[in-house]
Amino acid sequence: MSVETLALPKTDAILLDAREEKEFKVSHLKNAICVGYDNFKLKETLAKLPEDKNTKIVVYCSLGIRSETVAHKLIEAGYNNVYNLYGGIFEWKNNNYTVVDTLNKPTEKVHAFSKDWGKWLKKGKKIYD
Repeated sequence: MSVETLALPKTDAILLDAREEKEFKVSHLKNAICVGYDNFKLKETLAKLPEDKNTKIVVYCSLGIRSETVAHKLIEAGYNNVYNLYGGIFEWKNNNYTVVDTLNKPTEKVHAFSKDWGKWLKKGKKIYD
């Protein structure tokens, strides 16, 4: 089964952020759950999800590479309504959708991951540390 891509400004899906905690703390999609990537733990993530395997889950990262890996792990665990957010948080912000900080307040800041990846973030304020 392949991971489909999805671009939604508003959704009732569960949002999982596959970036690292330092990236998540700069900004994230509202109501997203940080699950990380380098130390992603499937068992811990599954404990945060409903048992209903049809629950819509959207996974995102900066561009969509890390989130695709996490999405595949969820599919392998039996979830069948899993999507990878097309273009990640960069594309989200490039389309003028809101990102929030740790206080759940809108922010222009987005962790750009690296100078190489940061070139894909066209809007917002790039943060690198």
